[in-house]
Amino acid sequence: MKTVKLSNKARRAWQGRSRGFSMLEVVIAICLLGIIAISVLSALSTASATLIIADRRATAESLARTQMEYVKHSDYDDVNDPPEYSPDLSTVPDGYYINIEAVRLDQDENPNDDDGIQLITVTVTYYILGAEHKEVERQFTLEGYKRE
Repeated sequence: MKTVKLSNKARRAWQGRSRGFSMLEVVIAICLLGIIAISVLSALSTASATLIIADRRATAESLARTQMEYVKHSDYDDVNDPPEYSPDLSTVPDGYYINIEAVRLDQDENPNDDDGIQLITVTVTYYILGAEHKEVERQFTLEGYKRE
């Protein structure tokens, strides 16, 4: 078996006769650890805020799709001009507001004639916490068609 020769400094460190670290080395190490810790905490904070924004947008998108399906499966409104559809408020969480608009798509020039196609626009409004801790309004809009 081959033996490894250690230098005098290494031999003293293993034998317990080392003089230790200087104060300057300790201060530099603490500063480096502090900088790394601040960087990691800043990255975690940014990632957390980004996840909250993405979650709010995904909720708004899901809510808009749910409302669109609710409108598509409701009775066709051929009486009102413009057609009126109300949202299903049983599925709306706090902080989200829904607006549903419908427009008849008539292919001829007679405004009283309903050709059986309507453009449905569902807009979900929600708020996120923006810069300087102020609420910022965001909207998610989904368009679809309803046939008689």
